[in-house]
Amino acid sequence: MDQTEVIAALAALAHPLRLQVFRALVVVGDAGLTPGAIQQGVGVAPATLSFHLKELMNAGLVSQERASRNLIYRADYTAMNAVLGYLTENCCQGQACAPAASTTCCN
Repeated sequence: MDQTEVIAALAALAHPLRLQVFRALVVVGDAGLTPGAIQQGVGVAPATLSFHLKELMNAGLVSQERASRNLIYRADYTAMNAVLGYLTENCCQGQACAPAASTTCCN
């Protein structure tokens, strides 16, 4: 992932609603969510949600798939991990990083 792609991803996530939508998609995993389910979760108008989903898709953070009559949106974990990898590349100049306050996840 290059700097331009990372900037686009971070810019997309810099909006509170887009960040909320992206995090919701990350939480549900590969099952993804329909626009209706996302709309219920975040409480926005369909047109507003559509605009923000388009921005997340343009940034490469979200994919869309048609399943019968429904659209399913999913977080793109490869893109998410590429952004994180870019941000942490060469972290601490190759030395072991100081441990975070809490290093446990998903127990």
